[in-house]
Amino acid sequence: MPSPKSVAVVGATGAVGSEMIRCLETRAFPVKELHLLASAASAGKTARFKDRELTMKALDGFDFAGVDVALLAVEADVAKDTAERAARAGALVIDNSSAFRMDPAVPLVVPEVNGALLDARPSIVANPNCVAAIMTVALAPLAALARITRVTASTYQAASGAGLPAMRELEESTRAYLEGRPFEPRVLPHPYAFNFFSHNTPIDPATGYNGEETKVMKEVRRIMDRADLRISATCIRVPVLRAHGVAMSVEFDTAVTPETARAALAAAPGLRLVDDAGANRFPMPIDASGADDVLVGRIRTDLSDPDGKTLALFVCGDQLLKGAALNAVQIAERLAS
Repeated sequence: MPSPKSVAVVGATGAVGSEMIRCLETRAFPVKELHLLASAASAGKTARFKDRELTMKALDGFDFAGVDVALLAVEADVAKDTAERAARAGALVIDNSSAFRMDPAVPLVVPEVNGALLDARPSIVANPNCVAAIMTVALAPLAALARITRVTASTYQAASGAGLPAMRELEESTRAYLEGRPFEPRVLPHPYAFNFFSHNTPIDPATGYNGEETKVMKEVRRIMDRADLRISATCIRVPVLRAHGVAMSVEFDTAVTPETARAALAAAPGLRLVDDAGANRFPMPIDASGADDVLVGRIRTDLSDPDGKTLALFVCGDQLLKGAALNAVQIAERLAS
């Protein structure tokens, strides 16, 4: 067993930070001391870990000396400074923001896919975009069957991707809609209850892709170590509290049967096969929410490909877990071993 570690969770009051605390407890990570860090406004609040109430400390001025592992769940600008400060103090840093994801000196890791990168014992590790993490858990075992030449993805992204304020707005706007009351969106740009819309990140006028779509495409290529991978994504926010869904069409350089793919996916780590056509039961957010595994199913030959080299499938994963907190803790587990 690894020796107990001093752990800091930065951004402990947010949706991802709260899940990081829970994952440390439920996965029995060897915590010797846990520091919960947040903004000055949140300092003094408490959170429960195991059988103790821990008090939040202000991030500003916190001394990372003696901290073994720092889990960061803050915005990129704060993460950049904090990660470098913690690493200089000797901590292993796992950052959930976008600050380091495309930095060639920092590995971008999904343990089931490219966890071998952690063998080099990097001081800072980037946690991927939630959709990229969920997609690559399913793409990796398929890539072991044949070379993937193209991926087309459409996402169905939950409120949790925009944090606790968006989750609360979905709840409040749904309540108002059902009661016939007006509701003015404050967190997201459009009405959320009983509606869906293009992901609210800026659109690049040169490509027509929004920021989320661009992140997904770039990060999937990097995680899969496939700079040449042809990939296109359309990212949509849907009125679901947590757990993202992704419909994928995956083209190979040779034919792969649904039966072969199904067997490979069923045996792969981090995945759970949900593919019961008779009962019309396939991956759903209601089943993925709170689950560590990414659910995969609806596996079939893409009939639009006359060469039979393309499969269609659907995955669903908890954005706050495999898409964020759980992946970070899994990285920490491997680095701590």
